Amino acid sequence: MTPDLIASRLLTGHWAEGTRLDQLPEAVRPASRVEGYRIQARLEALSAAPLFGWKIAATSSAGQAHIGVDGPLAGRLLTERVIPDGGVCPFGPNHMRVAEIEFAFRMGRTLVPRAELFSVDEVLAAVATLHPSVEIPDSRYEAFETVGAPQLIADNACAHYFVEGPAAPAAWKDLDLAAYRVSGSINDASFAGVGSNVLGDPRVALQWLANELSQLGIPLAAGQLVTTGTCLTPMAIKPGDRIRGDFGPLGAVSVRMADEV
Repeated sequence: MTPDLIASRLLTGHWAEGTRLDQLPEAVRPASRVEGYRIQARLEALSAAPLFGWKIAATSSAGQAHIGVDGPLAGRLLTERVIPDGGVCPFGPNHMRVAEIEFAFRMGRTLVPRAELFSVDEVLAAVATLHPSVEIPDSRYEAFETVGAPQLIADNACAHYFVEGPAAPAAWKDLDLAAYRVSGSINDASFAGVGSNVLGDPRVALQWLANELSQLGIPLAAGQLVTTGTCLTPMAIKPGDRIRGDFGPLGAVSVRMADEV
């Protein structure tokens, strides 16, 4: 087996068992972002369903500092890990124990890789709908804050579970999403956030993802969803918690964490 396949199967095994490792063995450890993405791509091949979409990690300076990286990371959203709006999400041996409230964009047209960078307007023109969403991230590393970008990318950029809310009214296209206020709640405790916490603007984050994939030779396909990063400080969660993201006129999304650990 190739090193990227060995690394991917090792990470997938820990994911399935709910266990963690210190870091990947040196012989299969990625030394660059490109090598990390090569390992991550194997996760999609091991999935039983078509790829649901993409996530972006570390879209704020605080988030980047927390995990020791100098820029965003892309990860794959696997269909098997998508929880319906209002559903129940397994808690399990979750290591990170946080929920994130995010803008997500569903693509209506495929962006094919090219040498020239995509502009924000080009990317937005390919979007079909906007959705409020919740991400429940996690890591397969014991000390995910210290392993570095290549290994975090290999570990699917901390992707774990994802909740997609209903499509927002089409009027979202006329709004300044950078200035848009979002709130999240855990049970009866509320927290405030704003779109500018996501790379300055969720639309810029979407553009970043399109260009990151393009440079890797990967299309951003019609029908896929991109969740762009948390609008507010990640909210601490525990078993049994009720999580809600309120996007005002753009809608809401909710999920309950299962009672068992």
